[in-house]
Amino acid sequence: MAPHSVEFPDEFSWGTATSAYQIEGGNENSDWWRYERAAGTLAVDVCGDACDSWHRYEVDLDLVASLGLNAYRFSIEWARVEPEAGVFSDEVLDRYRRMLVGCHDRGILPVVTLHHFTLPVWVADRGGFEHPDIADWMTEYAREVSTSIGELIGVACTINEPNIVAVMGYLLGMFPPQVTSWERFVTVNESLRACHVAMRDVLRDGPGTFPVGLALSMQEYEALPGSEDLVQTFLEEMEDKYLLELGDDDFAGVQCYTKLTIGPEGVVTELEGERTDMGYLFWPRSVEYTVRRAAELAKIPIIITENGIGTSDDDQRIRYLSGALDSLRRCFDDGVDVRGYFQWSLLDNFEWNFGYRPRFGIVAVDRTTFQRSLKPSAHWYARATRDFFTTA
Repeated sequence: MAPHSVEFPDEFSWGTATSAYQIEGGNENSDWWRYERAAGTLAVDVCGDACDSWHRYEVDLDLVASLGLNAYRFSIEWARVEPEAGVFSDEVLDRYRRMLVGCHDRGILPVVTLHHFTLPVWVADRGGFEHPDIADWMTEYAREVSTSIGELIGVACTINEPNIVAVMGYLLGMFPPQVTSWERFVTVNESLRACHVAMRDVLRDGPGTFPVGLALSMQEYEALPGSEDLVQTFLEEMEDKYLLELGDDDFAGVQCYTKLTIGPEGVVTELEGERTDMGYLFWPRSVEYTVRRAAELAKIPIIITENGIGTSDDDQRIRYLSGALDSLRRCFDDGVDVRGYFQWSLLDNFEWNFGYRPRFGIVAVDRTTFQRSLKPSAHWYARATRDFFTTA
């Protein structure tokens, strides 16, 4: 393969993030849509119309621009682009093209994720990430996206949190297809890494000179006495095997939220400390820990592709984001090569099994009218990003 010409943005990317399934609404052709309605589902709600962003994406882009942010991370829905095997929708691709053009017209860098948790039902019905042809299917999907709209992409993430897809879907049984097997969890992780490499390479072959990477879920881990080997084994599968294989990527996407305490029996939840509405420990300093670790292992530039807090208390959100940016500043002070930070998320959206209760957004969304309302945290974040490089 010829050397890939990469053009990173000239300025630091300050943005916010969303995913297609969580905000677009009406993604009926995906495995998650079916899972929410199936017997035995763990989902407390159905996605339904979500935030109606399929029709209101211009409003969302205006919000990003109004906050002075220069980047927006969002995903493309594979189930829409390829509703049947080998059948690609020009209409859907044109809709995403208009969204990309809308970003450029507003001076917003479009950071595009090609797979964010959901699969077309035809892929799921054939075995999903356990089918031997999954890398080929994802490659053809990535090639179609690249050929159709690649010249407009600013930064590309192949897969969002593949390690979460594996652990939740194939070890803990909490995401579709609800499998509980260590062996299948390990095998699916291997498959997802292969899918990433195949997608990365085909994106590089297409139009555009955008950086390509993978968005990995990372946390800070604390091992209680007697659990050290357990934590190390889990960490190798969840993070290390990914990070050590990203050396040929243009960046590593880090997604972090909290610290996990592990005892001999697994995750310990009965510990003192401030909590979020997701039950997470309030731990904004996870940014510094995970960024340093990713940079050390992957040895490539870092983009914080997700960081935020699910809470109905916007003051708590501001405190969290303040601590996270302080944590980011310490990385900068020590010369860690960080190229961007994306707050999760722009909107109060569908949060998978938890439904609409957890509120990660800096923008509230009326569940009936879909009216968007900026929260105080949105204004705080706009000021903080604007002043980050001018204040100590």
